Amino acid sequence: MLKTLPEYEELARAAHGHLCAGQILGIRMALHGLSLLRLDDPLGAHRKRLITFVEIDRCATDAIGVVTGCRLGKRALKFLDFGKMAATFCDLETGKAVRVSALESAKDRARELFPHLEKPNEQQMQAYRVLPPGELFRTEWVEVRLLPQDLPGYKGPRVVCAECGERINFGREVERGGRTLCRSCAGQRYYDPLPHH
Repeated sequence: MLKTLPEYEELARAAHGHLCAGQILGIRMALHGLSLLRLDDPLGAHRKRLITFVEIDRCATDAIGVVTGCRLGKRALKFLDFGKMAATFCDLETGKAVRVSALESAKDRARELFPHLEKPNEQQMQAYRVLPPGELFRTEWVEVRLLPQDLPGYKGPRVVCAECGERINFGREVERGGRTLCRSCAGQRYYDPLPHH
């Protein structure tokens, strides 16, 4: 069952190492998404129904994981580096999905509501606790195309890259010139190998 905001704040503080406005925003974002999907037990009865896409690698993402129970290692948390304070919550049972994004105007509202607090983070922490979802978030119902290999529990064939010999899971290989390659060897690597020392 869902917890109170102060309970989630303590869990988020423990998971993230500190409590900040981003953490509170992430908690509220996740609670709002779950509410819209009518999922009130993400760590229990509904734990296999939820996949969450996060679009930023910031504080809010850790808080979203605390509330939803979605984790990268469980394949229920998907990270897309769009640089946006947004998340999409998908109910695998109903097929419904809702994208929740933070409104920039919430920062202005925080300054208006708590001008006596000097630091913007303190203003935002207080405001994000009390503002209604409509003043914090833009919400839109969306369709998310999930392939079987993107789902938790998917067991599929593994192939070996013809170039580096590393195993590739979940259909992430690339076919080039009749060869099966990993994305790195196909030119999509995020790193450059150094010469042997």
